[in-house]
Amino acid sequence: MFEKFTEKAINVVTEAQNIAKLQRSVSVMPEHLLLALVKEAKGISLKIFKSYNINFEDLEAELNQSIKIETTDKILPALAFSDASKVLLRQTLDLATKSGNSTVLYEHLFLAVIMDKNSNNCKSLEKLGFDTVKSKNLLEKLVQRKTKKLYHPEVEDIKEPEINLTQETDAIFDSKESSKVFERAVSKLSASNYEILGTEQIISSILEDHNSELSKIFSQFGITAEKFEEKLSNIQSRQSEYEGRQIIFTPNAFRTMSLALQTAKELGSSVVLPEHMVLGLLKTKKGVAYDIFKELNVSDDDLAHSIIKPIEKQMPETLTILRLAKQEARRLGRAIVGTEMFLLGILGEATGVGAVVLSELEINIKDARNVVEKLIGFGNEYFDKEIVFTKRAKRVLEKAWEFAKSEHKERIESAHMLLAITTEPTSLAMKTLELLGVDAVEIKEGIKKHS
Repeated sequence: MFEKFTEKAINVVTEAQNIAKLQRSVSVMPEHLLLALVKEAKGISLKIFKSYNINFEDLEAELNQSIKIETTDKILPALAFSDASKVLLRQTLDLATKSGNSTVLYEHLFLAVIMDKNSNNCKSLEKLGFDTVKSKNLLEKLVQRKTKKLYHPEVEDIKEPEINLTQETDAIFDSKESSKVFERAVSKLSASNYEILGTEQIISSILEDHNSELSKIFSQFGITAEKFEEKLSNIQSRQSEYEGRQIIFTPNAFRTMSLALQTAKELGSSVVLPEHMVLGLLKTKKGVAYDIFKELNVSDDDLAHSIIKPIEKQMPETLTILRLAKQEARRLGRAIVGTEMFLLGILGEATGVGAVVLSELEINIKDARNVVEKLIGFGNEYFDKEIVFTKRAKRVLEKAWEFAKSEHKERIESAHMLLAITTEPTSLAMKTLELLGVDAVEIKEGIKKHS
C-alpha cells in the first residue's frame, strides 16, 4: 500500500506508529494519524493548523479525553493498523487517484483524516476551533494535479442540443409496457376534454397498472393512483405544462419524454420503459405531475434512486461502462466525459464483446490510460462536480442505441458502444486506438467475428 506514498506522507505514517508505541497502544488508530499530521506539518498545512492555534499538546489532551485507547505492557515488535486506520488509508489512496495524482501526498492524508466520520478526530478538532469545511475546501484545491491541458479537447461539444423528438416519438413507445402507458394516457386525455397530452396523463396511466414494480415503488413514497387523481382533480390550471410551443405533447411532457429517451440510453436500454418516463419527469422538475409529487412531499433523489436500484442490479453492460467512464473522468480531474472515457469504460468493464475484441487486438486499459492522459492531461475540476457528456459522446451513445435496435436487442451492449465509436473517426477514442496501433476496420472485423 505504501509504495505510492511520498516521503512526507510516509513520515506521517511512521510518526503515527511512534506515537502509538509511546502510548502503549495495541494498534495504530486514526487519532494517532491526526497527531502525526500536526507533528509533521510543514508549509501551507502548518499554516492551516497555526491559523486555528492547533498544537500537538492541546490536541493530544483533547483526544485523550474523548477516546479510550486499548493499551498493553508487552513490547510489540511491530504495531498493526486498526481496522478504522486501514479504511482511512484506503480512502487516502482513493482521494489521490480521484484528484489525478499518481502518488499519495501529505495533503491527501490530511484530507482523508478530516473527512473521516468514524473517528473522534473532527469533533476534537472542532472543539479546539478548527473549521473542517473551510480547511477541506482549501486542501481539495491543493491536491489537484494541474497540467497545461486544463481544457478538454471535446469541450466545445458540451452544449446541449435542442430537443427534437419528431423522428423518435414512435421509438419511445416501442416497448410493450410504454405502448400500454401511451394508450391509457390517450384515453385519459379524451376523457379530460384536453387535446394535448401532459405529464399528468402519463403518470396517471403509469399508476393505473397496480401490479407493476414501478407502482409498488411509488406506493413506498405515498403516491397511489387514488391520491394522484385526488390531487389532479384540484388542479385548476395547466399553466405549468405550457412553457414552449404546443405539439402532440405539452412542452413539459415533450421535454419529459425526450429525457426519458436519453435516460433509457444512459441506463443501457434500447427501449423506453415507464421507469425512464418517471426519471425523465424528475429531471424536468416541472409540470402538473411534478407539482403533485411535490404536494405529496416526494424526494426527487430518493424516488430516482429507488427506481434506478433494481435496474443497476441487472448489471447492463452500458450502465457499467458509463459508470466506469465517469470514474475515469474524475481520476483525471475532469467533470466531462468524452469518447475516450467511453473507450476506457469498455476496457474496464472487461467481460463484454467490446472488451474481448480490444483484448484480442492487444489493447489493455493500462496502455489506453497512458495515451488518454497524454492526449487530454489532467484537469482541475474536483471529483464531486456533476459529470456531463460531450456532444460527441452523446452521438456515440445515440449510434449505439441505433445499432442495438437494428439487432432487436433489448439492451445496448459493449459491442454496440465500440462499433459506435468507429463512426466518429476524429474522436479522442479513435485517436487513442490509432496511437495504440488499431484502426476502425480491425475493430469492425473483430466485432463481426463475435456476433
